[in-house]
Amino acid sequence: VQLQASGGGLVQTGGSLRLSCTASGSIFRINGMGWYRQAPGKQRELVAEIVSPGATTYADSVKGRFTISLDNAENKMYLQMNSLLPDDTAVYYCKASIVAYIIGTDDYWGHGTLVTVSS
Repeated sequence: VQLQASGGGLVQTGGSLRLSCTASGSIFRINGMGWYRQAPGKQRELVAEIVSPGATTYADSVKGRFTISLDNAENKMYLQMNSLLPDDTAVYYCKASIVAYIIGTDDYWGHGTLVTVSS
């Protein structure tokens, strides 16, 4: 099982970006997915997570600005980020709890994608 994140880039304050994360491999079921971020000199923190379309969690700092969504058919997760702030600058990582054939349930991380918000 692999996770591939994409969509990062450089944007001005107030701008928008859409991150994508695609899970591939011998996937039986995805239990949940989430986005984390790590800014320079800081610990990795949860940004948002989703178990199903109606079961989402957001960090207080991104509520009302970011929207997480899940496409179960395509094994893809998205993070729509609006009204971006310089404090949103970080490497964003996707994480998934996946039930894989033979292996069973485990957590997987994708390589990060850099988001830079200029002031």
